Amino acid sequence: MEQTNEHRTVRSVFMRAPEVAELMGISLPKAYKIIQTLNRELASQGYITVAGRVSRKYLESKLYA
Repeated sequence: MEQTNEHRTVRSVFMRAPEVAELMGISLPKAYKIIQTLNRELASQGYITVAGRVSRKYLESKLYA
């Protein structure tokens, strides 16, 4: 999901389950489970999380690390 703002494109900081499912080629329920797992990891490290969304940067670091 991209947003255009004054001649520049900015990707959202968070990813929602449909975007995670599409990126990974998995079902929507599985994407929600992955988001839940990643958010638990982030919360245990002291980060604030949002249900149903995951940090794009954190997800990509876990996928491509």
